[in-house]
Amino acid sequence: MEKLNKQFVKNYQKRPEKVLQFGQGNFLRAFIDWQIDVLNENTDFNGSVVVVQPRGQGAVEKLNEQDGLFTLYLQGIKEGKPVKEHSTISCISRGLNLFKQYDEYMQLAHNPDLRFIFSNTTEAGIVFNENDQLTDRPQTSFPAKLTSFLYERYQAFEGKEDKGLIIIPCELIERNGDKLKELVLRYGELWKLGRGFLDWIDGANTFCNTLVDRIVPGFPTESIDEITAELGYIDEFVVVGEQFHLFVIEGPQWIREEFPVHLAGLNTFFVDDISPYRTRKVRILNGAHTAMAPVSYLYGLNTVGEAIEHEIIGKFVKEIIYDEIIPTLDFPINESRSFAEEVIERFKNPYMQHFLLSISLNSTSKFKTRDLPTLLEYVNRKNSLPKKLVFSLAALISFYKGKSGDEKIELSDDHEVLELFKTQWNEVDGSLESIRGIVTSVLSCKKIWDMDLNVIPELTDEVTKNLYEIETKGMKQAVETLLEQKAAN
Repeated sequence: MEKLNKQFVKNYQKRPEKVLQFGQGNFLRAFIDWQIDVLNENTDFNGSVVVVQPRGQGAVEKLNEQDGLFTLYLQGIKEGKPVKEHSTISCISRGLNLFKQYDEYMQLAHNPDLRFIFSNTTEAGIVFNENDQLTDRPQTSFPAKLTSFLYERYQAFEGKEDKGLIIIPCELIERNGDKLKELVLRYGELWKLGRGFLDWIDGANTFCNTLVDRIVPGFPTESIDEITAELGYIDEFVVVGEQFHLFVIEGPQWIREEFPVHLAGLNTFFVDDISPYRTRKVRILNGAHTAMAPVSYLYGLNTVGEAIEHEIIGKFVKEIIYDEIIPTLDFPINESRSFAEEVIERFKNPYMQHFLLSISLNSTSKFKTRDLPTLLEYVNRKNSLPKKLVFSLAALISFYKGKSGDEKIELSDDHEVLELFKTQWNEVDGSLESIRGIVTSVLSCKKIWDMDLNVIPELTDEVTKNLYEIETKGMKQAVETLLEQKAAN
């Protein structure tokens, strides 16, 4: 069988190379390259992507053998129904290996059509390496590689303002654009590239902060034979992603004229401040994940899909989201509810198994960053406790006993945290007094929470009551009793 190439694509077009992309991995191809393909099909964007492999060997050579083409499968819930669809993504013009094609990479800096740089070099990619030099071919760190490229462009176009670039990193760190710009300027100073270059970076180039959201499981190893038979060609770069996508870019609105996502029906937005979007995503999506995991697992469920579809647990999770998380957000309530509905659809995705045990890794730190801010803000605004989140906190303490019935739970967390729970659970004899003892100790642990949670009015009593219910009656009866109390109110 033949390998995928441009002969398989109707109306294959060569387009101007407007985009430089650092990274050839699954996420960028299923997220950025897919969006650029959509722009090419639906707007006058008319641009192609040059992919740079920032480290390692081999991948871009194989991608070039496929003429830069790959197949994307999007699987998930669309308008309430399971949908699985695939398309051939054709926006990549070529791939460059920096270790073999450094001169070609630098020549791209001379291209007047080039306008955008996207990157995903992982969370560990936007770092400073003081040993990197301008003369290295290539440098070690991504920011150093980028600085070298931008300096080449600055020289090639003699510092012209209109030859600056729009730089949109997708790494999962807060203020990623600000951080990247800071490191580029730092390299400019370290390498003594001159005030003119530093001013050009600051004035002619636009660094955007971003929030990216799409689950991309990647290459479908288990089903690739079936997919190959369906496609009729060999594709070593097949990638699977969910239907949902969200791309929030903190940057000036004029970028939309050059990157017209609003004309292509994409869930991509340019905003003045990304912070509320990040907070909404962390609190609703990640917060619901963390809150549901111990409750659902101790109830006897294994996956997020099972949990959200379950009559009792699904109700519990939805009430946390709609009644306790959303009221604490500084965001239009209708937009938050709409986002929550999308999150719940994603949780139901029949094509993706998201295991509760994998979500439960490092649950204490996750609860602190994702759920505790909601709990504190709820108390601040309502002067009462969010009952479901408090119950989830009790379930978390129960989960960290490391047992569900007779089954052992393999816990994964900081060693000191695990030792604290082990010591405290060894002192519990089943009495209400001993349950209060472990609750008081856990809530007072500043290593976990950075504060003593016992100072929150009634929290110790409420967590104690919930944990006692869970331990004496079991999770099923405890959570059902909790939901009945709300119905009675």
